[in-house]
Amino acid sequence: MVQGRVLVIAGSDSSGGAGLEADQKVIAAHGCYAMTATTALTAQDTTGVHDIHHVPQEFLVKQIDACVGDIGVDVVKTGMLASPATIGTVVEALKRHKIPRVVVDPMIATSGAELLPREAVAELLEGLLRLTTVLTPNIPEAKLILEDSGYKSVEVKSVRDLDEMARSVQALGPEWVLVKGGHAPFKADFTVAETEDEKAIVVDVLYGQGEFLHIQSPYQSSTNTHGTGCSLACG
Repeated sequence: MVQGRVLVIAGSDSSGGAGLEADQKVIAAHGCYAMTATTALTAQDTTGVHDIHHVPQEFLVKQIDACVGDIGVDVVKTGMLASPATIGTVVEALKRHKIPRVVVDPMIATSGAELLPREAVAELLEGLLRLTTVLTPNIPEAKLILEDSGYKSVEVKSVRDLDEMARSVQALGPEWVLVKGGHAPFKADFTVAETEDEKAIVVDVLYGQGEFLHIQSPYQSSTNTHGTGCSLACG
């Protein structure tokens, strides 16, 4: 059996719970081979991001070219891209190397810190989304993407609202969109929960090729959510 080759283009998390470090663990657990191209170094822990050091664009290109040119890449997964310049660099590399499958975790807002500055969303929309096989935004990220595309803000009050959000984001270019519903848990009757005690179900919505897939999970109350988005996108 041929081992899948996955190149992760993302930031490094000093605490090991998210970013490149989390991605490599998940990829290895799925029996695939993980490579990395580091976009930024972060001083980070479970409470948030305390500082960011950006990697020069020329060095990022060298990392990508080294992995693709020697080992080869079946899938690229992007995480923290950190700046408009980095998005442009990644888009150019994806086109130049003709990468067949691209998974994008937009990482616009995580743990209260904007790991992709708001001004970079336009670059994301204009370039990267059109090359994306699967986009994995949470609800706040999906809202920001839609607002910056001129769409009216969507308030999630039902599964139908999640469907509309996924459909609208997918229309911007990605082949598939997975909207993660953890920011809007539902009651048992699938209306939005107002209190902690009412939270019973989380619904993720996958949309592409004109079809919806609803993934239901029991709601779990936890503060241990650091790196969950990174891990899911690598799964």
